[in-house]
Amino acid sequence: MATETTATLAEPVVGSPKPDPILVVDGVQRRFGGMTAVDVDHLEVQRGVITALIGPNGAGKTTLFNLLTGFDQPGQGTWSFDGRPIAGKSGASVARAGMVRTFQLTKALSRLTVLQNMLLATPHHPGERFWLSWLPFTWRAHERAAEAKALEILERFKLDAKRDDYAGSLSGGQRKLLEMARALMTDPTMIMLDEPMAGVNPALVQSLLGHVQALRDEGMTVLFVEHDMHAVRHISDWVVVMAEGRVVAEGPPSSVMSDPAVVDAYLGAHHDTDLGDDALLDPAMLARLESEEEKR
Repeated sequence: MATETTATLAEPVVGSPKPDPILVVDGVQRRFGGMTAVDVDHLEVQRGVITALIGPNGAGKTTLFNLLTGFDQPGQGTWSFDGRPIAGKSGASVARAGMVRTFQLTKALSRLTVLQNMLLATPHHPGERFWLSWLPFTWRAHERAAEAKALEILERFKLDAKRDDYAGSLSGGQRKLLEMARALMTDPTMIMLDEPMAGVNPALVQSLLGHVQALRDEGMTVLFVEHDMHAVRHISDWVVVMAEGRVVAEGPPSSVMSDPAVVDAYLGAHHDTDLGDDALLDPAMLARLESEEEKR
C-alpha cells in the first residue's frame, strides 16, 4: 500500500502548491482544430512521490505527457523541471535534463537484442562522436561500464536471461519491463510512465507495481498514467484526475477515490473494489506465472 505521509502535506484541491515541486505547469493549452485537448491552469508534481494521472479515455493525459516531454508543442503555456524552464525543449533535451518517459505502445527496437536496446540509451557515449569513433581506446572503458550497468538493471527486472534475444520476441509485459529498464540507463530524476500496466498479465502487473514503488523508495519521482484503479490505489501517493483536458480533482488516493463526483464520472460502480492481500496472487501462483512468462 502506498504511503501518503509526504504527499498529504499538500491540500487536496486542484492546483495546490506542493512542499517541494519538481515539475510546475502553468497555463498549458493544446488544441487540435476546434477541440481543446489540454487546458491545464496550474499543476505541481511533488518530488520523491508517485503521482497517478487518471481520467477517462480522451481526457488529455497522454497529450499532456507528450507536451511536457517535448514530443508535442502547446499553443501556449510554460513549465519547469527541477527549477529550470523546459517548455519548447526537444524530447532529447528533456531527457538529458533528467525527465524520461515510457510509451503506452512500447518503443523497443525489435531487430536489436535486449542488451543492444539497453546500450542505445547510454548517455554521453564518446564513441558517438565521429572522430572518436575511429579511436576505440577512447570509448572501450565506457562501453564496458555501460554493459555492466545494463546487465545489472536487466537482472533487477528479471530480463538478464533474455539479454541476447531479439526485443521483438518478448511478450508485451516483458517489453514494458524492458522500456522501464532502458529508461533507468539514463539515471533519470523523474520517470513518466504511460499506462505501464496495460496489456500485462497478472504476474507481471505485480512485478511492475513493485518496480514502480522501488523507484520511489530510491528517491525518484514517478508520474504515471493508468486506468487500473487497483494499481492506482495501491502504489500512488497522490492522484490527479483529468477530464476534457482539465485537471478536475487531485489529492491522496483515499480522498480522490471517495469523491462522489469523481466516482460517478470517472471510476464507475466498482471503484471500491480493492486489491487486498487476499486478492493478490499467492506466492506459488505468482512464481508459476513468472516462470511461464520468462519461457516465452
